[in-house]
Amino acid sequence: MAAEKSWRSAFSVYAQPRVLSMMFLGFSAGLPFLLVFSTLSAWLRDEGVTRSVIGFFSWVGLTYSIKIFWAPVIDRLRLPFFTRILGKRRGWMFLAQLGIMAGLVGMASSDSHTQLQQIALFAVWVAFCSATQDVVIDAYRIEAVKPEYQGAMAATYVLGYRIALLVSGAGAFYIADYSSWKLAYFVMAAAMIVGIVTTLCLSEPEHKQVKAMEALESKLEMALGVEKRQNVWQRVLAGISDAVLSPFLEFFSRNGAIGLLILTLIAVYKMSDITMGVMANPFYLDLGFSKKEIAEISKVFGFFMTIAGATLGGLLVVRYGIMRPLLLGAIAVASTNLLFAVLAITEPSLWLLAGVISADNLSGGIATSVFIAYLSSLTNTAYTATQYALFSSLMTLPAQLLGGLSGIVVDTYGYYVFFIYASVVGLPAIILVLVLMRYQYLTQARNHSP
Repeated sequence: MAAEKSWRSAFSVYAQPRVLSMMFLGFSAGLPFLLVFSTLSAWLRDEGVTRSVIGFFSWVGLTYSIKIFWAPVIDRLRLPFFTRILGKRRGWMFLAQLGIMAGLVGMASSDSHTQLQQIALFAVWVAFCSATQDVVIDAYRIEAVKPEYQGAMAATYVLGYRIALLVSGAGAFYIADYSSWKLAYFVMAAAMIVGIVTTLCLSEPEHKQVKAMEALESKLEMALGVEKRQNVWQRVLAGISDAVLSPFLEFFSRNGAIGLLILTLIAVYKMSDITMGVMANPFYLDLGFSKKEIAEISKVFGFFMTIAGATLGGLLVVRYGIMRPLLLGAIAVASTNLLFAVLAITEPSLWLLAGVISADNLSGGIATSVFIAYLSSLTNTAYTATQYALFSSLMTLPAQLLGGLSGIVVDTYGYYVFFIYASVVGLPAIILVLVLMRYQYLTQARNHSP
């Protein structure tokens, strides 16, 4: 009977309003992502835009990778009007969501043949507002509930995010196939109402200042000689020190020199996956598959395989810890890219496409859930929002830069060589995980030696 009460108590967390709200905020966060990435690539390719130009469009995603530069501003700056009406977090969230909606309307209103530059500018704006929303939602999630509820908050957020990817992926493809890409983007803009209504219904969380953070910031200000803040320059420098330098200092003081290897691993772990993803939809279209077939196999079926992979990844972390599943994820992602190389030189088949996409999404789901667990383990609770923004920015920046060249590689060497290349760029992640596993083993051996 006690066990039954314990289970009921555990599941009751999902009835908490703030926990449930994360599903809708996750939807709002996930919706814009594909609309400036792979869905946009498919739209442009369908309109006859060259693959090289499509590859350059992937650099729009760099905005997500550099959000660390304005994350500290969002974390500390109070908006004059929105903060007074909605609060610090909800004010930023609401403003970002309005910006996303406006940007998607702008993209839908532009002609892909004569206003390609305008579409690019609107896409950058959507990505900027979306990255801003990500930072604010992370901060809200951390501050909104007690630490023991964070797992449930993350679970509902991921569910909402995945549903949004399904809507902005498969949903946009279906609408485009039956009507037009313009209508698809107008509908996606309207779907942002989900996030806006959720933000308006939320209550503002309590903002707490951690004592350990205050001590670290004071120490750093003293080292820089700006602790008295006697003039404008000292106040600016002190603000930069508190918001930007302190999280870096805390990370390296905790990890030492090995912190550089950790940051390098973060930078390269998703490189193989993101590099391949830039050309995935153009590849399916060039093989001769219809938009409906791509939606049904790549988006709908792939969605469930990703969820299965993420679930499996979580179980592996519980059973074996983080590092070994992290290695498995890196190997699996690099290996499944080779299956796309096989697909490129064989007769197009829906069954073969389904099998390759299933393997890719399963491995991607494992790698993603394990990697999130790894990033979370690196974060100090005193600087969760800023440090996580740093990690997530670093996670995608090199991959986005490399992904921008994907179209050139395909146009020059073909899809077969491209997918082998996408697999090879995953090797540094595998090597770095092995190095860090070896370091962890030696550290534990020294600590347990007599």
